[in-house]
This record gives sequence, C-alpha cells and structure tokens, in this order.
Amino acid sequence: MRWRTILLQCCFLLVSCLLTALKAVPIDIDKTKVKNTQPVDSARIEPPDTGLYYDEYLKQVIDVLETDNHFREKLQKADIEEIKSGRLSKELDLVSHHVRTKLDELKRQEVARLRMLIKAKLDSLQDTGIDHHALLKQFDHLNHLNPDKFESTDLDMLIKAATSDLEHYDKTRHEEFKKYEMMKEHERREYLKTLNEEKRKEEESKFEEMRKKHENHPKVNHPGSKDQLKEVWEETDGLDPNDFDPKTFFKLHDVNNDGFLDEQELEALFTKELEKVYDPKNEEDDMVEMEEERLRMREHVMNEVDANKDRLVTLDEFLKATEKKEFLEPDSWETLDQQQLFTEEELKEYENLISLQESELKKKADELQKQKEELQRQHDQLEAQKLEYHQVVQQMEQKKLQQEFPPSGPGGELKFQPHI
Repeated sequence: MRWRTILLQCCFLLVSCLLTALKAVPIDIDKTKVKNTQPVDSARIEPPDTGLYYDEYLKQVIDVLETDNHFREKLQKADIEEIKSGRLSKELDLVSHHVRTKLDELKRQEVARLRMLIKAKLDSLQDTGIDHHALLKQFDHLNHLNPDKFESTDLDMLIKAATSDLEHYDKTRHEEFKKYEMMKEHERREYLKTLNEEKRKEEESKFEEMRKKHENHPKVNHPGSKDQLKEVWEETDGLDPNDFDPKTFFKLHDVNNDGFLDEQELEALFTKELEKVYDPKNEEDDMVEMEEERLRMREHVMNEVDANKDRLVTLDEFLKATEKKEFLEPDSWETLDQQQLFTEEELKEYENLISLQESELKKKADELQKQKEELQRQHDQLEAQKLEYHQVVQQMEQKKLQQEFPPSGPGGELKFQPHI
C-alpha cells in the first residue's frame, strides 16, 4: 500500500473535518513497557479528498491498479523518485487484460465528465461551436489524444499532475489566507466609515480589547520540539512524561500503522498547542486562523524532519530529528497574532482590486437589468397585441353571427324592422 500512501497521503490535504479522527489511539496499557510493538491489522482507512478536480478519477485508478498483483508488487518496492519520475508507468503494459479494460472505462468516463463540464461552462457563456478536442488540452492529468484507451502515458501524466498540483498547495493556501485576512480588515474599515465619531471610537476600542485578549494566551511550544511532544505524550496519550520515548511516540501516532507519519497525523499532534490560543466559544478567536496555524506548524515540522521531501516522516527521520539541538532547545514559536500578515500597500492594492471587481459586477448587473426591462417591455407589447387580436376576432365572430342569423320573434318567425 506504500505507493497509495505516496500518491495520496504524501500530498497535503486541507480536510479539517478529519483532524479529530486522526488523534492518537486510546491507550489502555502502558505501551512504554512493550518492546518491538508490531502494527495490528485494521480496517482500511479511506483516503481523504485531495481537493483536486480529478480527485475521484485518481482514487479509482489507484483502486483498479491495486487489484493487479504484479503491478502492486512492483510499486511496493519502488521509492518516491521512481514513482514521481514516471519510470514505473511502463509497468502498466504488463497488467492483466481485465485491469486494462477497467482503466479504459474509467478514462472514457473521465473524458465524458470533462466534456460535460466544458459544455456547461460554455453554455453559461452562450458560446456555440464547441471543439471538445481542443478544449481538453487544458487538462493535463490524462492524454486527450486517445480518449478511449488508458495507456502508460495516462498513468505518467496522472502521477505528475497530482504531484505538481499538490506541491503548490501550500503556496496557494498562504495566498488565500492572506486574502481572507485582508478582506476581514477591509470590511472592518468599511463598517467604521458608516458610523458616527462616537460609535466609531467605541468599535475601535472594542476591537483593540479583543485583540489584546486573544494575544493573552499561554506560551506555545515550538512544534515538533521535545516539550511539545512530551505534552502530547502526557495529556493526550495519558502516559508518564518521565517515560517519554520517541520510538514509542512514533508508533502511537502512526494511526494507520503504515510506517509513516503523514501530514494529517502530524497536524493532529498540534491540537493541544492550538487550544492554548483558540477557543470556538470566544468571539475574538477566529477558527479559520486556527486551522491556518495548524497547517503552518505541520509545514514547519515537515521542513525540519522530512529529509527526502516526500511529505512522509519515517521512523528513522523522526528519530534523527530528536537528536538535533532544535529538538531539545528550540527557538520560541511566533503565532499568527505576532506576525504582520500584510502591509498597508498590499491592503490598498487588494481594495483596488475589489473595487474594480465590484465595478465590473455592477456593470454586468446594470446590463442584465436593462435586458430584463427590455424583455418586460417586449412581453407587455406582445400581451397588448394579443389582447387586441382577441378583441378583433371576437368582433368578427359577432358580425358573422349577425349576418348568418337574421332577427326572429318569440315563435321563431322572422322579424323585420321596417324603414321609416
């Protein structure tokens, strides 16, 4: 299962709903006294959503490939570079016909899905003359030149696309969080503009009070340091801090027993530190910031411990990290509230962008309103013409009846009106 771990678990996944499930396993015995602990068989843990637009396709391809014994055996022995480079994609030529048939069907379904997405997008823009073949070039996780067959090229492209996309995830996340913080500040300032001087001073005072209250929290241990891990060992695992053992700690927190600490398992270790700073019951504590802090901690520990940069921490890497000076005597950790997340110039530039976007939206809204008014005018005109038409038809029918049936008396006799 190691290659599945490399393809999916080594990729950073922003799935906060899984964090609580990834906490350490319950301790019912003193595992510090148990030597040569062997991993136990457990139910298969479903990989979390990668956030990629082709996430389902990626998982389905992996599931099918795992059913081929030859391919699975080759990948279990492969290292991260062999998989990332795509050299092992050639092994696809040796899989069974049954597996290739399933992969072909998956690719046809994925191509059909992408075509449907393209059509929906273009329909919304009222475009015509769709060239699906040309537009499929924008998707680099499959070979669009052959939409019916899954080949080694497809596996190579899928691995490289997933690796590249997810390697850029942290950078994208930083940028999005920065925008989030700037938007908060922008909205706060815009709100202040709507208040009179007295109310504005009250709001400013309240804001400053909440900021200071948030910053007044216990010291946060440096992520990945001995102090931080010992706190987890004692408070989460319920073990004696004097018996702290890095090897046992690693095995306790390797929740799925795959021999690695992946990014989600690492993030779960920081819950105690985050609780020192953030409380969902407090108005001044932003839970979006808490998750960003968690991810910063994970990113920092990975940079310090993950020697081969495969986004997985092995037992050997973990033990070597515990021998470093940074593990025993770490620098203080600066939380988000101690950092300047953006400058006034960046905020001004962001506000200008927002203003431009709002102008564009207003322009489109005005155009749509004009179109609506014009359609309503045409509708009213058609209704008036329709009414006029019905009135004319009724008049013509009445005249026709008068011409076909002359006036008659009570007994049915013809009744003439003499001219005087």
